[in-house]
Amino acid sequence: MPRFSEKLMEHFTSPRNSGRLDVPDRVGLAGIPNRGPFMRLDLRLLEGRIVEARYQTHGCGPSIACGSVLTELILGRSIEEARMLTAADLSDALDGLPDDKRHCADTAILALHDALKDETSVG
Repeated sequence: MPRFSEKLMEHFTSPRNSGRLDVPDRVGLAGIPNRGPFMRLDLRLLEGRIVEARYQTHGCGPSIACGSVLTELILGRSIEEARMLTAADLSDALDGLPDDKRHCADTAILALHDALKDETSVG
């Protein structure tokens, strides 16, 4: 049995929505830049919905996959709906994460929560 699912490997080798947005409406950070797992999440909102999302991460392949799948899961969702996502949701969307890589999903969700913590914040 392979260590990583086909879906995780697809998001790692062909990540979606990587990079930064010009003038994002929200920015979420998790971790410490250049020190292990780190993620930046940029969001663009329109009428309370996430219409564009980009991420940057410093971490392993599963970190890249978690950022990629997170952006896919939140597009089109309201802020309230996005806040309901969990690390388990990301793991499920990737057909699982090994125990020693579950922190990657936690980091992505922390970046999301940081971006959505204050409805008036602007990146």
